[in-house]
Amino acid sequence: MLQCAKSSVNRRPVHFLSHLPVHFQQVHAKYSRPPFKNRHDDEDENNGRKRKENQEDRLQLYKSWGQHLLTNPRVLDSIVRNSGVGPDDTVLEIGPGTGNLTMRLLEAANKVVAVEVDNRMVEVLHTRVSERGLHEKLTIICKDALKADFPDFDLVVANIPYGISSPLVAKLVFGGYSFRSATLLLQKEFATRLLASPGDSEFNRLAVNVKLVADVEHVMNVSKRDFVPIPKVDSSVVKIRLKTEIPNVNLNEWWAFTKTCFGKKNKTLGSTFKQKKKVAELLNLSKATSFDEDIVQHESCNESDDDEDESNILGTDVNLFKEKLVGILRTAGLEDKRPSKLSNEELMYLLSLFNKAGVWFHDKEKPRDINASFAAL
Repeated sequence: MLQCAKSSVNRRPVHFLSHLPVHFQQVHAKYSRPPFKNRHDDEDENNGRKRKENQEDRLQLYKSWGQHLLTNPRVLDSIVRNSGVGPDDTVLEIGPGTGNLTMRLLEAANKVVAVEVDNRMVEVLHTRVSERGLHEKLTIICKDALKADFPDFDLVVANIPYGISSPLVAKLVFGGYSFRSATLLLQKEFATRLLASPGDSEFNRLAVNVKLVADVEHVMNVSKRDFVPIPKVDSSVVKIRLKTEIPNVNLNEWWAFTKTCFGKKNKTLGSTFKQKKKVAELLNLSKATSFDEDIVQHESCNESDDDEDESNILGTDVNLFKEKLVGILRTAGLEDKRPSKLSNEELMYLLSLFNKAGVWFHDKEKPRDINASFAAL
């Protein structure tokens, strides 16, 4: 009896354990399968994903063109959501690549205008859009975004190629376009500089110029691991809104003036405007743009003296002009101030004093190119 009972007990665990793997697989399959989704749905989704990945794998992405494709669907959805795009909006997208963001914008917007310089990307984009039956909502401009004329649009939503961030932002905010906002994915370091305020270590000429006409808001950070190929740095999303009231300032003068001030942003303005090379440069420019009475009188007095050394005349002119520049700084109370600590209002006030005194920073006969002005920022 005891042996029989022992034998019976020994067999039951063996029988149970032998069926345990099968039972586990059945339970796992039951609860891990998504509800209301059959095998054919999985196959279709997998085939679509593989087809898209194969298309992107066949493309050689050029880092020199800033071709880093954002692939994280959660980040893509968040960008579209934060942009505030609606069913009546026309969205301008710059650098759509293979269309990961474009497809989401087409679903949310009335129309998307995509500017893409790479013909290979355009072909992939056309294919994806046609497969979804959304081709009537998409217009593609196959040109360099810095050279293209943008049609009317309500919003900008884009993953900006890093290499053209500065001139492209400048083109949007200074190009005379009217739009509600621009939601841009930028290199994190560039976004930090764009968001900087007076007194911040990152405060710079880029922030000064953009803040003159627009407000910039930080939206979120994006990991470099969310891109293919993986870039060396992380990214950030910012939102730019144009100001309703723009200060009455000559933009060419403003850009040239801030370039002078922020050439060495942590030097005092007094030190900057006492540099002999800079003084001579502004003197020549001011002579070409207007006439300074003190200098003109000085020159006329010396015209009759043939023995006067020409270099001495020039040196005297430079010294007189330097005294004039320093006097303007002292009048403004900014001689010992650093540009990185000054607000736009203080800088505009100083520029107005310079201009009233006949000191100019831009040759009026030579219109300045926005792209060239911001390319190095």
